[in-house]
Amino acid sequence: MTGRAMDPLPAAAVGAAAEAEADEEADPPASDLPTPQAIEPQAIVQQVPAPSRMQMPQGNPLLLSHTLQELLARDTVQVELIPEKKGLFLKHVEYEVSSQRFKSSVYRRYNDFVVFQEMLLHKFPYRMVPALPPKRMLGADREFIEARRRALKRFVNLVARHPLFSEDVVLKLFLSFSGSDVQNKLKESAQCVGDEFLNCKLATRAKDFLPADIQAQFAISRELIRNIYNSFHKLRDRAERIASRAIDNAADLLIFGKELSAIGSDTTPLPSWAALNSSTWGSLKQALKGLSVEFALLADKAAQQEENDVVEKLNLFLDLLQSYKDLCERHEKGVLHKHQRALHKYSLMKRQMMSATAQNREPESVEQLESRIVEQENAIQTMELRNYFSLYCLHQETQLIHVYLPLTSHILRAFVNSQIQGHKEMSKVWNDLRPKLSCLFAGPHSTLTPPCSPPEDGLCPH
Repeated sequence: MTGRAMDPLPAAAVGAAAEAEADEEADPPASDLPTPQAIEPQAIVQQVPAPSRMQMPQGNPLLLSHTLQELLARDTVQVELIPEKKGLFLKHVEYEVSSQRFKSSVYRRYNDFVVFQEMLLHKFPYRMVPALPPKRMLGADREFIEARRRALKRFVNLVARHPLFSEDVVLKLFLSFSGSDVQNKLKESAQCVGDEFLNCKLATRAKDFLPADIQAQFAISRELIRNIYNSFHKLRDRAERIASRAIDNAADLLIFGKELSAIGSDTTPLPSWAALNSSTWGSLKQALKGLSVEFALLADKAAQQEENDVVEKLNLFLDLLQSYKDLCERHEKGVLHKHQRALHKYSLMKRQMMSATAQNREPESVEQLESRIVEQENAIQTMELRNYFSLYCLHQETQLIHVYLPLTSHILRAFVNSQIQGHKEMSKVWNDLRPKLSCLFAGPHSTLTPPCSPPEDGLCPH
């Protein structure tokens, strides 16, 4: 067999990892991923030592039995920005990554996340490996860095809660290894280890568990999840606009209060002929000056209505859906495309063989062609097995998407609770402010009374 049984990563997967090459720290280029040895299709199962093989699930191996609560309970990982920047000439950003499950706290750089994702794609090319946020660009501001921190947190939490990734040594190393050479440790963990296809006991039998109409089901599921993604993308955009308006509202209230304070602090002398014996202007200024504190409190409450939690939950779900879309593309552009090319090459060889036989060529050249045809048949067999295993994994990943669908209720509950709490707190501040307005207006006999509510024509009958 001339080709390797272990396919290289699909082009889309390799491209996504390669684009995030060197971060702002300008690390030396990472070494190539470990390449497994050539393996004949019939020896795939025998080649893997029994202890390292993934165990066969109980019952129907195609069906997942996880709930959203179980997945969320697997781990909660925090990613916090380290304020100090290290490096003699080029500065870089460092993150503190803390895992509840492993009770660990380690420091990671962006390139560590890149190598971590590369190892996941290397070992699990047929699973939903989330994408990483873009590397730092020149002139990146705090807003960009904060957005990337949140994206890295979503990435590592999705990985830590995946049924397969959560039990893999790569994840444990990334979340708990405290040495300085974490990238080398991650690569060593994949040294001479093939991908999931080579390590799964069910790989060569995946076709037996698939429904007969798997291709039709795959097309329908892909269209459904594409529609869900588009809808949730619009919901996320609306939530971001609501959050943005809350920030603008807070800023406007703060400026409103400052302008009232500016009126109250005005030191321009008042002509005696304008005020006569009335002290209205002085009392009014004193009252307006104090209101700036109340409006600052209103601004603070309005800022707290920012829907960060809702936006993050929506982004988490969108990241998961995007990883499914990426997986579908890897399936079509990777294994399926290679299978089709292998079949086309095999067809050409068969025609050459028929032509050589008809032309009575030398036996040696005919034998060489026959040997190549046998090798191509082995390659096609491997491609077929990988194609069915890819569909097998896709079937399970589709189920995983549906396990996450109840996250919708979490998102809506967070949105409604945020609105209720925010409006309740704002209402309390407004109600506390209302009695203080009475001191702004002076009535008969120096009694301070609030003005009447004007009728519809805008004129007060008094």
